[in-house]
Amino acid sequence: MPDLEIRPARQEDDAALARLDRDTWSPQHAVTPSAPAPDEPFFSDRTHPEDHLVAVRAGEVVGYVRLGFPTPLPTNAHVRQIQGLAVAGSARGTGAGRALVRAAVEEAGRRGARRLTLRVLAHNAPARALYESEGFTVDGVQPQEFFVGGEYVDDVFMGRFL
Repeated sequence: MPDLEIRPARQEDDAALARLDRDTWSPQHAVTPSAPAPDEPFFSDRTHPEDHLVAVRAGEVVGYVRLGFPTPLPTNAHVRQIQGLAVAGSARGTGAGRALVRAAVEEAGRRGARRLTLRVLAHNAPARALYESEGFTVDGVQPQEFFVGGEYVDDVFMGRFL
């Protein structure tokens, strides 16, 4: 996607990211029972602009990836975790998701991580295929960890060394 820019998120991206989160919510990938409320801000006291990279095309935010720590423990500080990835329907299949994953890998390394991990629902085959194609392997599975969309779904842990 030649006109795609990946950049750090800014506070002024809040409304666009909140809208993207609402528009892309699905039991295919979300463990929350419903989409975020229309007046719910994207950034909070738990997630900040500096935790996100955004994909922008023609001035419009079309995706994001959230990087965080899997735990608050100092002994785990060498690991970063993808804690969210969303791509607008209009940008699916254009390489935006892949560009965000690659940017997350690069940013995690830049921040000193030795390893990058993530969690994905087992029935989200497109996301799992994307992660596998970018070098992530399955580290473990928690069977029937979530009850989403009327069914029990496995939680798949994936990771890769940087």
